[in-house]
Amino acid sequence: MTVARTLLAAALLTAGLAGTARTQGLHDHGSMSGQGRGSMKPDPKDDASTRAFKAADQAMMTDMDVPYTGDPDVDFRTHMIPHHKGAVAMAEVALKYARDPATQAMARKIIADQTTEIADMEAWLKRHGR
Repeated sequence: MTVARTLLAAALLTAGLAGTARTQGLHDHGSMSGQGRGSMKPDPKDDASTRAFKAADQAMMTDMDVPYTGDPDVDFRTHMIPHHKGAVAMAEVALKYARDPATQAMARKIIADQTTEIADMEAWLKRHGR
């Protein structure tokens, strides 16, 4: 392997590992210290909407903990379904608490779009014996 190829391979590996670490950090919301920004941990000082958002976030993260099958077509759907259900739950919180009409409109659109996509993915899984 040439020096250039070796350096390129090392750079790609490093970038890939850094991206994986960053992604894991982004998805591990509960690991943030204390009750800081982004923590899903309940806090007595949370208002009702924050409690509802945190509950939706926690449910989504729990529901996304699905074993991988090795079939990318199945794995995509089995992991996206709870992700989309989480988006619907968060949009429902927004509909209940948000005051801005644009936020409410976006929440209604997310509920409609994601609900359709969930049904499509569940139907695909059923058709494929999952």
